[in-house]
Amino acid sequence: MKAVSVEDLQPGMVLARTLTNDDMVVVLSEGTVLSEAHMTRLKVLNIPVVYVKDEYELSKIYRTATTVFNRGNAFIKDYEGIVDDAQEIFDDIKKGELSVEKTQEVVDDKLAPLTQSSGVIDHLYNLNHLASDIYNHSLRVSVLAGVIAKWMHFDRKRTKELILAGFLHDIGKIRFDRRLLEKDIDKLQGEDYEAYTQHTVDGQQILNGMDGISKGIKLAAMQHHERMDGSGFPFGTMGPDIHEYARIIAIADIYDNITTEREGRVKRTPFAAISYFAENLYTTLDPMVCVPVLTHIKDAFLGSSVTLNNGVTGTISSYPNDFAARPVVSTESGALDLNHHPELDIIEYNPK
Repeated sequence: MKAVSVEDLQPGMVLARTLTNDDMVVVLSEGTVLSEAHMTRLKVLNIPVVYVKDEYELSKIYRTATTVFNRGNAFIKDYEGIVDDAQEIFDDIKKGELSVEKTQEVVDDKLAPLTQSSGVIDHLYNLNHLASDIYNHSLRVSVLAGVIAKWMHFDRKRTKELILAGFLHDIGKIRFDRRLLEKDIDKLQGEDYEAYTQHTVDGQQILNGMDGISKGIKLAAMQHHERMDGSGFPFGTMGPDIHEYARIIAIADIYDNITTEREGRVKRTPFAAISYFAENLYTTLDPMVCVPVLTHIKDAFLGSSVTLNNGVTGTISSYPNDFAARPVVSTESGALDLNHHPELDIIEYNPK
């Protein structure tokens, strides 16, 4: 990468590092192809220099070499190869032409193998700067759903059904205004909120008209925003009346929404998601899903380097107990149990 003055930027340059302001709100994400509008924005914000990818990083030789020598890049290459499949399938659904056989083939031959990849949680985090559009979000949720199925010891048939449920959980969004895709649900009001909640009902309706889709997959589309205490939508369904697939997809959906970079939102790490799960373990979320997630997902982060909001860097060495929301970080000054330091937070996470 190379540092370039904002005054010397050219349209088409690719951002090499995510830009955040002093409050950790994302200004522009890594991988953004810069436009005139982006450059004007950077000038208005008085940002003097940014890092962009150099000619070598953008070359085919570099991309090929890094894929060969980096398992994470190989995962990303495989993942990116499925995005076109996802877009084609969703476009077919818009036309009322969903091929369940074709969709199942993508799940069986492409998505299911990704869920078995070593380091899949870290690889998913490395994808968090990619577009938050319906295709990328649905793919990430489906992969994470497959990982959760493994942690919950699902058999092969149920695992593939759950991966398919994750892939199709937001299919109802093909019917609403694109501008809603980038908005924060918590900030939606009035007609926008009503339009957003409708995507769950629309999703089930779309899937109801298709043969070969199980009841659980249809209910996952309708119920993935329902919560165990009845505080969710669209119908305030509670506890055991929420299908198991929907409860699992809810966890995967929340994790992706928290860890995906979006312009104008605070940049958050997987540890924010873990804390959210721990805090809502016995209220809005299903403990039968949260417990295996919390038990297994923490293993992915051991040994990773982090930066705290006080500028201190360190390595995640352990968790004090199975249900601790925050890790112990080893620093030059000694071990810091973040559970005893609420004023400290992890603001940067670098996978192993």
